[in-house]
Amino acid sequence: MSTAAGAGAWLDALPYEWQVALRQVRGAGQGSNRFIAFISRVSMLGIALGVAALIVLLSVVNGFQVEVRDRMLGLVPHITLVLRDGVFSNWQEAAQAVQQNPAVVAAAPAVLAEGLLGRGEQLRGVALRGIDPAVEGTVSPVVRALPPALLQQLQAGSMNVVLGQELARALGVKAGDTVTLVRAAGSGSGSTSAPQMTALRVAGTFSAGHFEFDNTLALLHWQDAATLFKLTGVNAINVQLAQALDAPAVARTLQAGLGFGVSVRDWTQVNRTWFESVQLQRRMLALILTLIVAVAAFNLVSTLVMTVTDKQGDIAILRTLGASPRSIMGIFVVQGLLAGLVGTAGGVLLGLAIATNLDVMVPALERALGTTLLSPSVYLIDHLPSMPLASDVVPVALVSLALSLAATLYPSWRASRLQPALALRDE
Repeated sequence: MSTAAGAGAWLDALPYEWQVALRQVRGAGQGSNRFIAFISRVSMLGIALGVAALIVLLSVVNGFQVEVRDRMLGLVPHITLVLRDGVFSNWQEAAQAVQQNPAVVAAAPAVLAEGLLGRGEQLRGVALRGIDPAVEGTVSPVVRALPPALLQQLQAGSMNVVLGQELARALGVKAGDTVTLVRAAGSGSGSTSAPQMTALRVAGTFSAGHFEFDNTLALLHWQDAATLFKLTGVNAINVQLAQALDAPAVARTLQAGLGFGVSVRDWTQVNRTWFESVQLQRRMLALILTLIVAVAAFNLVSTLVMTVTDKQGDIAILRTLGASPRSIMGIFVVQGLLAGLVGTAGGVLLGLAIATNLDVMVPALERALGTTLLSPSVYLIDHLPSMPLASDVVPVALVSLALSLAATLYPSWRASRLQPALALRDE
């Protein structure tokens, strides 16, 4: 009794426009036009589904972007220094100069080159990275996670190579097997004679969790890479920062200090096309789903127009009792907003429930369908990540409520223009 009395007291304390609107919403389908009640519920359901879909979409895009970025940064250095002409004759001195910047935590030498790896009838294009096993772990989390025994095999002069897991699978090789490196003769000297071939021993494999790297990258000692490509030193220095997101600003600072002779590239430049395409897809998909929410919200227009038509007699009575046109308009604005609020709240709850459980739902769906929804060769990762953020959920909810408000304006204005005498004459 006390709870009911408290709720009644709270309701009585509201302005009468809110009281009438709440009774309209609560009493929908009870003595009123049931078709109008059905259309109202469909509108709320449409808003809920649209909001939920938008939240799930943005959460998946966020998760996908962060997941791929983190895996990418497992092997892609935050900043790479490359001489525009020649090699670093003393990379230690250059690395020490770079580490004077407080944002830099480590630097390591590298020889970057391209070639073909073959075994039997299989031949694959590869990105070769010559590294110093002793210091590469300071700039590459994936290399840092490799077994020490495997890194010890990458000794200068050993001609051992560590292949990406997918690359090794494509070539059909395992640790201890031999592959053939095919490269242009006199690489680095501009020679155009017949290509040269060198046998390399596979020391082992690595997995970065990123299909592109696992399928194309091969690691060997930088001195072996320099020998193979006839270089007198390293042609790149990889730099690790304390914060990866600071890379563009730090790169600009380093470029100003090192001058034009050194090309300074940060990880966002190396992968600019991928990040820009993801952002474009995010914006376009968000726009499309926002339009779906708008369509559902503007279903409230038809609901309220029918409600105004159905309640003409009641509106006329309120007007004769002294209700102003503004009050009549307020009743229907509140009624539409309440419907939008219910739909939006339901959509937010449903969207968050799905977004936070995608790691369970997607594998279950794949098992039920007997298929793989995400091919790592296409999507770079083999699962559907999700990261719902308040910075996405709050704007979605606000946009949904704003669209609901916009949808109420015309029917509410029409109700406020109703003439009591004309309405009562037909009763």
